[in-house]
Amino acid sequence: MDLDAYVLAHSHEWQRLEELVGRRGLDGSASDELVERYQQVATHLSVVRTSAPDSHLISYLSSLLARARIKLVGTRTATWRSVGRFFTHRFPAALYRLRWWWLGCLALNVLAMAVIMLWLLDHPNVEQTLLSPQEVDQLVNSDFESYYSENPAQSFASLVWLNNTRVAALCIALGILGLPVVYLLFQNVLNVAIIGSIMIRADRGQVFFGLILPHGLLELTAIFVAGGVGLRLFWSWIEPRELSRAASLAREGRTAVTVAMGLGVVLLVSGVIEAFVTPSPLPTWARLAIGVLAEVAFLAYVFVLGRRAVAEGETGDLSADLLEDKVATQA
Repeated sequence: MDLDAYVLAHSHEWQRLEELVGRRGLDGSASDELVERYQQVATHLSVVRTSAPDSHLISYLSSLLARARIKLVGTRTATWRSVGRFFTHRFPAALYRLRWWWLGCLALNVLAMAVIMLWLLDHPNVEQTLLSPQEVDQLVNSDFESYYSENPAQSFASLVWLNNTRVAALCIALGILGLPVVYLLFQNVLNVAIIGSIMIRADRGQVFFGLILPHGLLELTAIFVAGGVGLRLFWSWIEPRELSRAASLAREGRTAVTVAMGLGVVLLVSGVIEAFVTPSPLPTWARLAIGVLAEVAFLAYVFVLGRRAVAEGETGDLSADLLEDKVATQA
């Protein structure tokens, strides 16, 4: 290949990419052109590397692409279209692709919660080692109900959201180690089981389920999704399949970030329900109906939008043009 002729033929495209990268802000059409130019120059770099390896030109194009990639990520995340696609394709696809991990995590934790609760109900003496009679009376008669209404709804929603997103983020971030995720989930399950058994033994089971289920269905599902995704991250380097351990861990790590970002919104919804619906004067059946509706909407989101997105080729990972400099197009 005649390198001088190739440079002459394509230098204007490189200059145009330089110009787009140097701009402070890009509108929709300029953002689209940035993506197109990025792909073109990535192909040019691949051709140069293969046919006429010139160190100076390779260094220049690699640097240009690196700057363009940074610009591209910033531009894409700033556009409403990319935000919309995140919630219509990338996030639901990640949930659907990893569904067996978090559905298994959900089933096992709910089963563990039920078993622990029934065991505690069958062994009332254990309760005495956990709380004093005065603490039990206070929990049953005031603390459990007042917890949902003692603070202004707006600040309570923020507090609940921050706490739940912290737990979800820890489940995902510590997923690479495996056992810490199991510990976090067990602590969550144990806490609910202990309080539930105490309330049921005091004939306050209706109050317990009437207050915890409206928000708890969606909230606990989100936490178990985070736990399942964290465990999948752990398994990605234990059993990488056709990929190297590093590549498998990187792919699942990027997908885990996708899930973490999406769960922030899911937990915001459950936080709003907990702050405004759970302590509201609505009848119990109405509050439960809202909680069930939110849970059904989430599952429909995963199994309708998620399955459709996966069928279209979405995986929940970053798009290919943001991962590599090589693009399969003609020079």
